[in-house]
Amino acid sequence: MANDVAPTGINWIGLWTLYDKEVRRFLKVFMQTLAAPVVTTLLFLAIFTLAFGGASRIVWDMPFIQFLAPGLIIMAVAQNAFANTSSSLLISKIQGNIVDVLMPPLSPAELLIAFAAAGITRGIAVALAVGLSMWPFVDFQIASWGYLVFFAVAASLMMALFGMFAGIWADKFDHLSAITNFVVTPLTFLSGTFYSIDRLPEPWLAFARANPFFYMIDGFRYGFIGISDTAPWIGVLVLGSIDILLWVFCHRILVTGYKLKA
Repeated sequence: MANDVAPTGINWIGLWTLYDKEVRRFLKVFMQTLAAPVVTTLLFLAIFTLAFGGASRIVWDMPFIQFLAPGLIIMAVAQNAFANTSSSLLISKIQGNIVDVLMPPLSPAELLIAFAAAGITRGIAVALAVGLSMWPFVDFQIASWGYLVFFAVAASLMMALFGMFAGIWADKFDHLSAITNFVVTPLTFLSGTFYSIDRLPEPWLAFARANPFFYMIDGFRYGFIGISDTAPWIGVLVLGSIDILLWVFCHRILVTGYKLKA
């Protein structure tokens, strides 16, 4: 692997090329990466607002659909940002072309930036696609653009970095599926996406507050409706701290070549 710092500084051309390659990779199969999350999210919206009587339910003095929609958007963002980096790295390892990423003069930091940025791009693209598809059905009122953008980007970064670790650690698709099914999906569904956690009894309330996914959903929802289960600045600190820790961890993995070097 290349040295951590290139002799001429940052390899902007190489960094952009890898980022562009990763973005083109998920855009090439947009029916799977962008259209599918839209359909899935609209199904959730329909089920909870129609089949379960959610159209008449009130949460925090507002229609349940307005409470639900932001949680569904950020849930789709998290799942797809994770899928982007994890699938890319695992497929490259299985096909044996991971060497094409490691051989060019890219430092571990540049590799990390390119993969993470591509994961963020897919997360934001999914957020826009899902949000626009919901627009005819949900009366969106943006309370804080600052919090909305921060939590969308911070959540995408967190899941992209977690996906990098998962893709590097996994040796086959079964390993990646295990992380998705037993870690990502449960933490997403048990994070207040479909309900306010103030309704939960102990010890489930304590579990929800220990779940980092809760803070990304709660903070993102605050950006839309201006109400949250906890102060949004707490979510900023939690997600910011987790992103920094994951960044350092993933950078260390790339430096050591864990499960990447032959």
